[in-house]
Amino acid sequence: MGNRGMEELIPKINKLQDAFSSIGQSCNLDLPQIAVVGGQSAGKSSVLENFVGRSVPFCLSCPEYAEFLHCKGKKFVNFDEVRMEIEAETDRITGSNKGISPIPINLRVYSPNVLNLTLIDLPGMTKVAVGDQPVDIEHQIRDMILQFITKDSCLILAVTPANTDLANSDALKIAKEVDPQGLRTVGVITKLDLMDKGTDARDILENKLLPLRRGYIGVVNRSQKDIDGRKDICVALAAERKFFLSHPAYRHMAERMGTPHLQKTLNQQLTNHIRDTLPGLRSKLQSQLLSLEKEVEQYRNFRPDDPTRKTKALFQ
Repeated sequence: MGNRGMEELIPKINKLQDAFSSIGQSCNLDLPQIAVVGGQSAGKSSVLENFVGRSVPFCLSCPEYAEFLHCKGKKFVNFDEVRMEIEAETDRITGSNKGISPIPINLRVYSPNVLNLTLIDLPGMTKVAVGDQPVDIEHQIRDMILQFITKDSCLILAVTPANTDLANSDALKIAKEVDPQGLRTVGVITKLDLMDKGTDARDILENKLLPLRRGYIGVVNRSQKDIDGRKDICVALAAERKFFLSHPAYRHMAERMGTPHLQKTLNQQLTNHIRDTLPGLRSKLQSQLLSLEKEVEQYRNFRPDDPTRKTKALFQ
């Protein structure tokens, strides 16, 4: 971006989020972030794989590695171990019955392409067994999602497959509830290569159908066959590029499509979003700091045997 100060904004916010998570609270500060929202099999994981530049499961090569906040200091260099740790932490938080919990599992992959993204699944009318009783958890999942995307500080990455009806997109529906003007929502259209022959998503990608202020970006992820065959991400990105350049409906907008463009756009938009929210964030931090310093000052000459202190503590 040509401005080192601006380039350092995202890492600084990442550090703040890690610090607040490690002490178990947010200090009532809504830090800027991006939430990835989409229905089942919409392609959320594949989109994130391409950001990381590795497949899932993948083997991280030095100097790349992954760390969990709940076991900080331990570096994971093999994603099989990462997956097992996620499963173990999930069991620890929710129990072996695989219930749900709003407590996030903080995983940071140290790779130059990684943004600070929160992956949120929107499975629609999902039913799971909790103990012996089947329980409809749609409303619980919905509430968890809204905890993130209702905040003005959160950009929403709404992932929708092209081979479904956009008007019925789970991601766009819930995004519209909290962002009716589409000011914070970026649309991502996946599975463009799986559309019926003779159809395309040109009107969507040109922002003519259900328009968003920030528009839509199309991506082509690896197929299940590619994943099973462990097709390299770099090869997949080259195939994605070729798809947009050669498709008659998309080649005129090929430079505005694909994973690299999505990466660049989100980095720029998140940085701008952080810049815009920074004055309010700074003001709130300073106010809380003054309040804490004032409280600390009361304890500077604290004597536990002071009778007035005991009376005040009793009243409190």
